[in-house]
Amino acid sequence: MECFDYIVVGAGTAGCVVASRLGNPDGGSARRVLLLEAGGSDRRFWIKLPIGYGRTFTDPAVNWMYQGEPDAALDGRRAYVPRGKVLGGSGAINAMVYVRGLPHDYDDWCTLGNPGWSFDQVRPYFERAELRIPRTNVASDAHLLTRAYLESCRRLGLPVTDNFNGPQSEGVGIYSFTTHNGVRESTASRYLRPALKSRSLQLRLRAHALRVLFEGHRATGVQYRHGGRTLEARATRAVIVCTGSINTPQLLQLSGIGPSTLLARHRIPVLFDAPAVGRNLQDHLAVSYFFRSKVPTLNDELYPWHGKLRAIGRYLATRRGPLAMSVNQGGGFVRSDPAQPRANLQLYFNPMSFSTTTGPHRRLLRPDPFSAFLVSCNGCRPTSRGHVEIRSSNPFEPPAIHANSLSTEHDLAEVLAGTRLLREIAATAPLVNYVDGEFLPGSEVQSEQARLADFRRRAWSVFHPVSTCRMGPDPAEAVVDARLRVHGIDALRIVDASVFPTVTSGNTNAPTIMVAEKGAAMIAEDER
Repeated sequence: MECFDYIVVGAGTAGCVVASRLGNPDGGSARRVLLLEAGGSDRRFWIKLPIGYGRTFTDPAVNWMYQGEPDAALDGRRAYVPRGKVLGGSGAINAMVYVRGLPHDYDDWCTLGNPGWSFDQVRPYFERAELRIPRTNVASDAHLLTRAYLESCRRLGLPVTDNFNGPQSEGVGIYSFTTHNGVRESTASRYLRPALKSRSLQLRLRAHALRVLFEGHRATGVQYRHGGRTLEARATRAVIVCTGSINTPQLLQLSGIGPSTLLARHRIPVLFDAPAVGRNLQDHLAVSYFFRSKVPTLNDELYPWHGKLRAIGRYLATRRGPLAMSVNQGGGFVRSDPAQPRANLQLYFNPMSFSTTTGPHRRLLRPDPFSAFLVSCNGCRPTSRGHVEIRSSNPFEPPAIHANSLSTEHDLAEVLAGTRLLREIAATAPLVNYVDGEFLPGSEVQSEQARLADFRRRAWSVFHPVSTCRMGPDPAEAVVDARLRVHGIDALRIVDASVFPTVTSGNTNAPTIMVAEKGAAMIAEDER
């Protein structure tokens, strides 16, 4: 059996950071680290090309392409849950938006009993990450309609910001993307690859973790499948699970840590009865409103074959243009009305539309064959809670994902507030001057009842699942403590988005990188 100081399970957004920081530290002696990743290499054209998000979104070679359970609140539809099955994880296939979230998100974490996680305390870890992760501002290439959207928001009284990660995080503006010179960057490219030059860090691709190994209540290693063989590796210091909000609770449950009734049902010996493992699933749920445009949009550039050729030529010559950007150029964090104590809605603006396809069938590189754009919204802090649980003791069977959407009055009210605001923006100059009619959901959908029904019929996740192994002081309600140690177990940590006590107000990639930076630092501190 091979022996290492640390075994990191999952080379996604968080795992690449943790493994690189522990295996190739800034000063001090290196530790022997094994990094296991179930997926393959990220050296793929469609991963590196920013607009390639539209292809990897439905590519089973790099995407687990999970399906949720039928959701009663969404007319029985199954949520599509794309998750990265590749080096770099979901950060290799996401929409690349880099936002820290709003400062009070982290103050809330601290208030919930997690000392050390206030915004002032986590900000240094964001800043440390931002020395590694490039961020491209595409304001100079923003579409005419994107600029009109911003001005319409301003005229409605919404604040405007030029940097969501600066002193004014609330407001509307242009998103920054994790690209450099027109190429996607992830923690795999910016953290892991430089660290792999150190012999102390070993990476194994297509190594699927089966379970964590224990001696008593101490984690001692990992059993995994690699190259057609079942292997085991030993960790003398700790096992660190970084497999994300879907696969982390799955791995813990397969290893005997989880709700005892669930484990007994699948004949898994109970190592530790941890009722919170897999619970408290949170996600952002959005809807788009589509409008025909009086001026050309990106549909006109990317739908016809000759437009695609021009876009490819521009990209190859300049590394700019629509192929070098993500799907949403503009957006923001706003209050649905002045009485709200903080921003409660996230907005998205896309000068392109793809109204005929949804979920795993959505084809972002096949926009509508006419000039159109979309505006979208979701509530920042939903209060509905779902859960993730194994279906069997088979590690290769996808877990059951129960979203339990719209199960609170708060979340229903946010739907009504958000959809009302989308129409107000589209009806305000100068954006209204370019509108040639709303074609989805359509002007006949007006009443609150009709808008809720439309939301239930068309809403979709924006793929920010978190909190299934959340951080907190009470083992009955949380899985890890404030230092990311699993309650009731020695030498086992979780460092990924599953530990978020609550979902942050925006996209979750940047907060996950921060959690990984802080988690790696705490592991090194505790080691000393």
